[in-house]
Amino acid sequence: MASSVVAASPLWASGCAALADGAAPAADTLRGTGDLGVVIQRARGAITVVNTSQRSLLGEVGGLGDLSHASVVFSRDGRYAYVFGRDGGLTQVDLLRERTVHRVMQAGNSIGGAISADGTLVAAQNYVPGGVKVFDAKTLDLLADLPATYGKGNDQRSRVVGLVDLPQRRFAYSLFDADAICVADCADPAHPRVHTLEGIGRQPYDALVTPDGRYYIAGLFGEDGLAMVDLWEPKPVVRRILAGYGRGQQPLPVYKMPHLRGWAVAGRHAYLPAIGRHEVLVVDTTTWQEVGRIPVAGQPVFVMARPDGRQVWVNFAVPDYDQVQVIDTLSQRVVDTLRPGKAVLHMEFTPRGDTVWISCRDDHLVRVIDTATRQTLATLAVDAPSGIFFTARAQRMGF
Repeated sequence: MASSVVAASPLWASGCAALADGAAPAADTLRGTGDLGVVIQRARGAITVVNTSQRSLLGEVGGLGDLSHASVVFSRDGRYAYVFGRDGGLTQVDLLRERTVHRVMQAGNSIGGAISADGTLVAAQNYVPGGVKVFDAKTLDLLADLPATYGKGNDQRSRVVGLVDLPQRRFAYSLFDADAICVADCADPAHPRVHTLEGIGRQPYDALVTPDGRYYIAGLFGEDGLAMVDLWEPKPVVRRILAGYGRGQQPLPVYKMPHLRGWAVAGRHAYLPAIGRHEVLVVDTTTWQEVGRIPVAGQPVFVMARPDGRQVWVNFAVPDYDQVQVIDTLSQRVVDTLRPGKAVLHMEFTPRGDTVWISCRDDHLVRVIDTATRQTLATLAVDAPSGIFFTARAQRMGF
């Protein structure tokens, strides 16, 4: 199937002008936001606004600072993107008008964030100073500061990872340096309540929450295994799962930390990257026991389930990061290996999984692939693309 290379253009600038003037827009300028998204241009400190129905680039918003390891969440109406920069910048971007609305420098080193289930609170997880800050989603005014203190006298600050949203204006996150999981109730942001579960295992590096918001699972970098909390329990406790999954084997050097954020749950199984191994672990979510291992081409970075759960797509750390593999969840085996471009950094499915968008940083392109045929449908020119985020995330827990 033919593909085409498309560069960014101010496709609907005239419509945005009508909105900016405050006058009622003409019918032909009205549009929804359900098929919008953004692509991070990490080297330029900018995002490209995209349309997933037209498979096109709409425009660009710059001046967003250091966007290495940037992440994005969306307002419930899909109009606003909240961009978390590595330099601590938090920026609210209006996707319809393609411009910055609010921007704050909230930390010295930040690693992402989340938005509350009701869309009113935006939370940022920080390395420096270690902790979580909670902001008003409309104004980015600071509402709560949750320092991640630990040690004797609480005189140390831990790096925070694995921040996710939970029901009822709550957030869960992990403390990399303090070996702990925290659940913060921000129903009243002026008086947040934080419950800390200590001794969960060494160095939690990232986490996910299951689609129903019940289980919070943190991957452990300092030892084989994962820490899981059943958030539906009246008094949640930590349970170790997959303990010693690499027992008796020599782990490989870890070239890039895998990511758990976002769902890797398909049907009754969770698919998880194995640290320092060329394997994807398969876990039964009714028992949380390992039920299989799938050999893959390299060290997995993102292990992502297509929204219908029929496939799981995997990309890899160097030196195998030109490959993407597709796992069939019925047969539990790799059914296809693709080479979409140099330095594949991220993947994002359209809301119903008909296509997947793949960023190929060193080829300066985003490839749009039909997930059924694995044929390329479009090739979009973007400068050093990294993360890809679609507004459909606004309707999903843990994104």
